[in-house]
Amino acid sequence: MANTPQSKKRARQNERRNDINKARRSRIRTFIRKVEEAIASGNAENAVAALRAAQPEMARGVTKGVLHKNTVARKISRLAARVKAIAA
Repeated sequence: MANTPQSKKRARQNERRNDINKARRSRIRTFIRKVEEAIASGNAENAVAALRAAQPEMARGVTKGVLHKNTVARKISRLAARVKAIAA
């Protein structure tokens, strides 16, 4: 347990950040899920639209420090490849 005033404050801040990061991660996963559902349905237009909506949200996760840059780049690349395969 935190003893010093500084460590108590840190613990409070970490708790707040954790809630914010959890919500942001959940939001990103929802966007990714929508893309995957559109891909599964085979609807190319919906898949493209869902991917366009998901990309900035995923990039925002990188800038906020929730996800690693390369992880997001890999996920976007793989999703884009799957969407492109459906469109063709």
